[in-house]
Amino acid sequence: MKNIVVIGAGTMGNGIAHTFAQSGFQVSLVNVKQENLDKALKTITSNLDRIIAKGNLTEEEKSSTLGNITTFTDLKDAAPNANLIVEAATENLELKLKIFAQIDELAPESCILATNTSSISITQIAAATKRPEKVIGMHFMNPVPIMKLVEIIKGYSTSKETFDTIFEMSKNLGKVPVEVNDYPGFVANRILMPMINEAIETLYNGVAGVEEIDTVMKLGMAHPMGPLQLADFIGLDVCLAILNVMYDGFKNPKYAPNPLLVNMVMAGKKGVKSGEGFYDYSESKKAEKVSKMFLK
Repeated sequence: MKNIVVIGAGTMGNGIAHTFAQSGFQVSLVNVKQENLDKALKTITSNLDRIIAKGNLTEEEKSSTLGNITTFTDLKDAAPNANLIVEAATENLELKLKIFAQIDELAPESCILATNTSSISITQIAAATKRPEKVIGMHFMNPVPIMKLVEIIKGYSTSKETFDTIFEMSKNLGKVPVEVNDYPGFVANRILMPMINEAIETLYNGVAGVEEIDTVMKLGMAHPMGPLQLADFIGLDVCLAILNVMYDGFKNPKYAPNPLLVNMVMAGKKGVKSGEGFYDYSESKKAEKVSKMFLK
């Protein structure tokens, strides 16, 4: 298991590519746009420099890591020699089904197909392939190079051999894998997203302001960042997509996204990535300034 293909060069994709490459794997990073690949390599380089500055990496190890990454704009060029393909595209079911049908045709029969989905059914994704026993979930946490947890999600047909292989590989990446069964939201987001949604509900109902809600959760519950800041960091569009998956999957109103969240996403206020969410990031990526729409 040395040749890894990562599909998607966004925040999660470049983080996953970075992590595998730094652990000595040969990584093919795939994205349809060369500009996205260039941006991903720039991000990986910056992140490696940050690790060097902390004394946890040498210049030689940085060069080796970058040397382990090759970029492709066409999956057909990257897939033929893959031992593992990790899909890290947008959290969209239709897109993921299309990608998995494609990689099933292109990848060797022995290749394991993994998805970094944070909420979508592994069983449903696997059904788009002729090898459901080799399809599995690898839900990395953001930022991938730093966060230790990986949820390893078994689909209905995922074989024990596939599970054991990915579980051990995750350990070799320096991660802590946790076995999870295939239900909407898995464990992390099934617990996290209702909390974020409730924080938005609390704001929506006028119980307290943005900073006040986040301060209560940081100082009262020892969270490293408040739920509204975390939602901005994740991406409000991603939060909405995950809540919709859980709401559709469970038919339980407790997972229904708050109208404020829906409206913010429709208005393009997606958090850090768009420059504004619950906080204003026009001057700093840190949550230091509350968005003007929430100022008293």
